[in-house]
Amino acid sequence: MNATQLLTHFDRLAEAPNAVPRLRRFILDLAVRGKLVEQDAGDEPAADLLKRIQAEKAQLFKAGKLKRMGEPTQNEFDVSFVLPKQWAWTQLGDVAQYGVPDKADTNAVLPTNTWVLDLEDIEKDTSRLLVRVESEARPFRSTKTVFRRDDVLFGKLRPYLNKVIVADRDGVCTTEIIPIRGYCGLASEYTRLVLRSTLTMKRVDLLMYGVKMPRLGTADAAALSYPLPPLAEQHRIVAKVDELMALCDQLEAAQQERERRRDRLAAASLQRLNQPALDASGEAQREHARFHLQNLPRLAARPEHIKAMRQAILNLAVRGRLLPQETSEESATTLLEHIQLEKMHLVKRGALKKVNSVNPIQAEEMLFSIPEGWKWVRIGDLLLGDSQNGYSMRPDDAADGIPILRISAGTVRPDGIVAEEEFKLIGGITAAQRKQYTVSKGDLLACRFNGNRRFVGRISLYTGYLGNSPIYPDKLIRLRLIPGFVLPELVRYFAESEPVRKDIEGYCATTVGNWGISAANMKEVMIPLPPLAEQHRIVAKVDELVALCDQLEAQLTTTQTDSRRLLEAVLEAALAPA
Repeated sequence: MNATQLLTHFDRLAEAPNAVPRLRRFILDLAVRGKLVEQDAGDEPAADLLKRIQAEKAQLFKAGKLKRMGEPTQNEFDVSFVLPKQWAWTQLGDVAQYGVPDKADTNAVLPTNTWVLDLEDIEKDTSRLLVRVESEARPFRSTKTVFRRDDVLFGKLRPYLNKVIVADRDGVCTTEIIPIRGYCGLASEYTRLVLRSTLTMKRVDLLMYGVKMPRLGTADAAALSYPLPPLAEQHRIVAKVDELMALCDQLEAAQQERERRRDRLAAASLQRLNQPALDASGEAQREHARFHLQNLPRLAARPEHIKAMRQAILNLAVRGRLLPQETSEESATTLLEHIQLEKMHLVKRGALKKVNSVNPIQAEEMLFSIPEGWKWVRIGDLLLGDSQNGYSMRPDDAADGIPILRISAGTVRPDGIVAEEEFKLIGGITAAQRKQYTVSKGDLLACRFNGNRRFVGRISLYTGYLGNSPIYPDKLIRLRLIPGFVLPELVRYFAESEPVRKDIEGYCATTVGNWGISAANMKEVMIPLPPLAEQHRIVAKVDELVALCDQLEAQLTTTQTDSRRLLEAVLEAALAPA
């Protein structure tokens, strides 16, 4: 596809991720390569224009109207592409005065409506003028540079931000902005295009100096490669660029409006999913959930949509609205009685120490209404023993040490599974300590403290897939459930839902810059308990839906990557020499 064909299908290419900004750069690249408009054999060649420029400069020097600013350094031109026949390679300093000596000091008396331009007034990348401030609102104490209408104003500080405008009236600017004044009627807007093009930006990246405040030196700027077209063609190029940039604006606006509509639709659908059920059975809400999931590929155009859908799935699950209930199943109240009997039996056998009881749940504490047959419990009601902090000594990488889980792996993995492969070794552990702090398959580990509140109390599941029986560190809290009565996967999913997370964060407190939660408070966190058979169905359904979200997210990422690569390939082909 050549440049002409590409521009014909411009609107179709705009659907690729980040396409419009890339298309803007592409337009500039076409412009400086002479591929944007047709050449006219009747135009004055650029070589003749250069001769006229040299003559004008000589006259200005002779008349004392132009001070010698020094000739540009003869750096090697970037001639990675071939210019049209009537064009010529030259340097910025050969066709324009880079920097003007006129200054306005703090004692100068300026009209109250004098335009005072700072770098912050120009938007990066787009080079749009964001605000125009006059001297009455921006009095200055440092020296400013005077510029005239039609001067090109180039930001030399952090030039990679691509801040270049053409002055539409006289004014003064910070010395970090350099006025550039062309000779022989050189089109200012064309010079602006050259300075904003990839040709210049690549060169700027190589020539900048300074780490914290990188700048482009005067000599290097004056030596920037400048593809010079005939003067008449410069104006045709500028007109075409303006036309195509306006089209980019329209495409971008249409794209943003489509995204806003899709966002509103997705948000409205998710809001309905997260609202309390309007009917006692919750069937209407489940029907809407089915509709939403069936249309998820259409609603989920960005990763944040997928993230919101995962959260909605958990919110439905914790409220018992993801699946219909079976009235014939044993109720959660009976299940809880079995759990209490099992605890008493284990204590009697000496297999379990008597643990501290948790506070009874009052009616006003319940976070929301739950289905018939479910019961509100505290996590402590379901534990085999007390919740417990981990081992407090630091790993020492002892050769004969045992594995100890790393803190960073404890509770922040997106899939909610403990990263068992991320461990260190620690020595000096007694048999009693090994027994006390070893994690077993099905244990839940909660983050005890973190600088970020959203990680505190986050629960991960230990699956034991490595079989190396590690111990866990003191920045984690172990929650070991009564086996056979409560699924750890269910507790983990419920703990990630919005209402339960809110309950967890209510127990969090700050100490020395960190958020933390105690093992005792983790026991007080409330969750709704479904019948055991329903627990299995809920976990299976959530697994299925989360896998669907993962699949859609992967497809979305792949599609965006493929679209971006396709766009880049098409643009590269269009810029290639004929």
